[in-house]
Amino acid sequence: MTMASDPQADSGAMSEAAFTAISQLARSEAGLVLPPGKATMVQSRLRKRLHHVGLKDLEAYARFVCSEEGVSERRYMISALTTNVSHFFREAHHFKILRDLVFPELIDRARAGGRVRIWSAGCSSGQEPYSIAMALLSAAPDMAQRDVLILGSDIDPNMIQFAEEATYSDQQVAGIEKDVRSNYMTPATQGGFTVTPQVRKIVRFRELNLLGPWPMRGQFDIIFCRNVVIYFDQQTQAGLWPRFHGALVPSGWFFIGHSERISDASVHLYQSVGQTAYRAVPAGL
Repeated sequence: MTMASDPQADSGAMSEAAFTAISQLARSEAGLVLPPGKATMVQSRLRKRLHHVGLKDLEAYARFVCSEEGVSERRYMISALTTNVSHFFREAHHFKILRDLVFPELIDRARAGGRVRIWSAGCSSGQEPYSIAMALLSAAPDMAQRDVLILGSDIDPNMIQFAEEATYSDQQVAGIEKDVRSNYMTPATQGGFTVTPQVRKIVRFRELNLLGPWPMRGQFDIIFCRNVVIYFDQQTQAGLWPRFHGALVPSGWFFIGHSERISDASVHLYQSVGQTAYRAVPAGL
């Protein structure tokens, strides 16, 4: 895409042409919707990438990232543009459903030699999959020795690295109940707390773009995808709901964010079992 020079570029502001190019690329690469009102935010976040790629202004950055030479930079651009906000045990009603309705059956299956698979899609810095793991181990500590795996995936490579390091600040762990924190976290040498090996043993992380292929083998008993699809346009959202259904075992559990809604075309695939909590309707029913 060719962009003419713009007087705004000299003042450090992003031109309309550059913003259009960036927003179109973000949409095609990751389904992100960036309306014109987000221009200042885009400009601020991408300016931090300039020195990494050795470019002097955002006009040059837009040309670069839209070119074949800039393909590898696109994942970092998407990382800069996405909002990574997460908390331990966020939306407590979902964890109550896990404890009361979901875990008992899965624990029995695991103890009988079966497999349990859980996916936290768009896991950001890892608090969600670690919260699920802590809740499961609190219900049944022996799950760390069973065929149990919790996958955390995110499009942002920086967030995946942070999650794998598993160390969080005092502020980030403030919402964890004291007994849970003492059981599953240890004080870190540089301050904050680190998730224990017992928890990390059953959690794995993978960089994954939800709009691309899902290479995971087998289906999941539980999928969390909360406060992720709200950043996508309606068409992209509509395409994801049946994909998640296909990734779930029959009657598998699906949790979405409090401000998200399954599209009308896919609502028949799910049975509501609580606030933004669903079970996958088995195929043919």
